[in-house]
Amino acid sequence: MKNIDYNKAIELLQNASSKEGFLASAQNISNYRRVWARDGVICGLAALASADEKLIETFGNTLETLAKNQHHNGTIPSNVMTDGDVVEVSYGGLAGRVDAVTWFVIGICQYAFYKKDEAFIQKYDSNIQKCLQLLEAWEFNNKHLLYVPLSGNWADEYITDGYVLYDQLLRVWALKSYNYFCKSDSIADKIEQITQQLAINFGPDSEGEKYHERAYKEANIQNFMPCSFSPAGYKMQFDAFANSLAILLNIGKPLFQENILSYSIGLKNKMPLKLLPAFWPPIKENDVDWNLLKNNYKYEFRNFPNEFHNGGSWSMVNGFYGIALLNSTKKEEAIEILKAINAINKLENYSFYENFNSKTQMPNGVLHCAWSAAATVMLHQSIYNDFKYLV
Repeated sequence: MKNIDYNKAIELLQNASSKEGFLASAQNISNYRRVWARDGVICGLAALASADEKLIETFGNTLETLAKNQHHNGTIPSNVMTDGDVVEVSYGGLAGRVDAVTWFVIGICQYAFYKKDEAFIQKYDSNIQKCLQLLEAWEFNNKHLLYVPLSGNWADEYITDGYVLYDQLLRVWALKSYNYFCKSDSIADKIEQITQQLAINFGPDSEGEKYHERAYKEANIQNFMPCSFSPAGYKMQFDAFANSLAILLNIGKPLFQENILSYSIGLKNKMPLKLLPAFWPPIKENDVDWNLLKNNYKYEFRNFPNEFHNGGSWSMVNGFYGIALLNSTKKEEAIEILKAINAINKLENYSFYENFNSKTQMPNGVLHCAWSAAATVMLHQSIYNDFKYLV
């Protein structure tokens, strides 16, 4: 069941392909004409779902580019730009990118799972081992949760820092994916320990010693997992990407998962675009966290209320939300999300904008974003061809 929306998404992924891998955008914008770890792997997940051999080859090239430029300490590049013999490697701007490491491991394992090729894991096993060792070091206190700096992941101009939910869940996905192949008791134990800490510190009414008991009580967690906490306390915004990953990975008690789904569906239905905002509610100028937000950018301020990370709606994030709905036997709701994604992707003759103002519905950011196209492909193939990722 292919249609013009799907075909246009495939066309954009083809246009964003280079011999080094997927570029973040088909637009000729320098910072987006690079192979990015998270963008590249998410486009790679779409490539696998599409079964398009050329796109899958580009995914393989993406992973090779990232592996080839891994830092000796294990860090995976945030992005790589190649221009002839000149190679520019960035491991992050104002802060390093923790999620580049986990997306890389996920990408290697998803590729090998699709190809049924355990030799692919062996080829990159030394790279993976460096990643896993680095993630252990980034716990700092050896208590199983990563400590992430401000600007340390995809929401690089937002306020999350410390024990960021999204990064913990990506780590669980990476470890589960790798352990599908290596079947290590120690990795299985680690997954269990991280999962237990997520339940204790991000779930409601949990038993067990908290990282920050007083702050946990003040947070009064009920309908979803908060986006992050640190020694300064909890940040209580709803993180659509992270909570979608929690559902996808089956993290949390069944009743709590139902609460997350109910909250998310209710929030989505209130939005003019009928899509989830990345984080909710938006931070406004009179809010305490505005001071954290207003200086956290490198080129220009983009986090106005209801835009960008600060309450903006992203096709990419909603693609993962749709897959989470589908995995929770909510197929009709997943189809509604796909229709809404396609509706915004097709605006202005299929411009595939980066994100949208969740209130005014106006587009924001870069055009022809590859991972906006990836959202359509991933969710379409999951719904209509029962494509399954390794989770």
